[in-house]
Amino acid sequence: MTDKTTDDQTSAGAMGPGSRRPAAVGVSFRRTGKLYYFKPTEAKLATDDYVIVRTEKGVDIAKVVELVFDAANIQTDTALKPILRRATDDDLQHEHELRDKEQNALRTCEKMIADHDLPMKLIDADYTFDARCLVIFFSAEGRVDFRALVKDLARTFRTRIELRQIGVRDEAKMLGGIGSCGRPLCCQTFLRNFQPVGIRVAKDQGISLNPSKISGVCDRLMCCLRFEHQQYLDMAKELPDEGDIVTTPQGEGRVVDCHVVAEEVVVKLDPETLITIPAASVKPKTDTATKSKRRRNRPTGRRKRR
Repeated sequence: MTDKTTDDQTSAGAMGPGSRRPAAVGVSFRRTGKLYYFKPTEAKLATDDYVIVRTEKGVDIAKVVELVFDAANIQTDTALKPILRRATDDDLQHEHELRDKEQNALRTCEKMIADHDLPMKLIDADYTFDARCLVIFFSAEGRVDFRALVKDLARTFRTRIELRQIGVRDEAKMLGGIGSCGRPLCCQTFLRNFQPVGIRVAKDQGISLNPSKISGVCDRLMCCLRFEHQQYLDMAKELPDEGDIVTTPQGEGRVVDCHVVAEEVVVKLDPETLITIPAASVKPKTDTATKSKRRRNRPTGRRKRR
């Protein structure tokens, strides 16, 4: 089993009668968006099917997300584990019953946390399909000594207990919510892995650095800041730099601002005249060496997002 995901994997919706057999089947478990790859069985599978697989924690149920036909796209040093079988209606009913058991486990665990007076915020619970392991997700400001709690939980539920501390981004992914755009959170709907988002990503796009405008419900920089970042950088390369001397149809002037998305530049022709024109209408006059030096030394975040 491997969780390595590549962007150029070839997927298909189903294994039709004349279809090739996939080299691997990518599945996703309920509590994580990561893809894990397993060796396909003889059964014909399609995306959105449910299958039974064996993991490090035991037998579990997973959803088929993609069928990978090119083995070169899966880079792993370990052999893929086989899919045990396709999930039956009874399996799906059992999974639904486990969800009810998890809600009961949450209530019990919440009471025990209060009894032990531990500084923990209970997030969620997850039974493996064979009910041999109960994973409790929680968040906390620092390290928590929960050894006594684990013993009490194991004695109560008579199964293996695993307490897993998660960060604020994973907490938002599990609990869900609505972003500032009015849509469900990206991390809960389609993002498989969290990518690092630095303040420079916002600066490069000329976005206001007001924390309330660029932070998500997790109080971290919004994941969506990365979505257009590379395209924004590519478009900015085609525009003149601020401070460049350019020639316009109205005369010669200095670039004082750039609207990257609109592909426009603001040119100052004289102390009292500013014009906004398409970037394609200006011709650079600044020599290449000066422009290259300025490009290396300029601070980021000066180009407006319009």
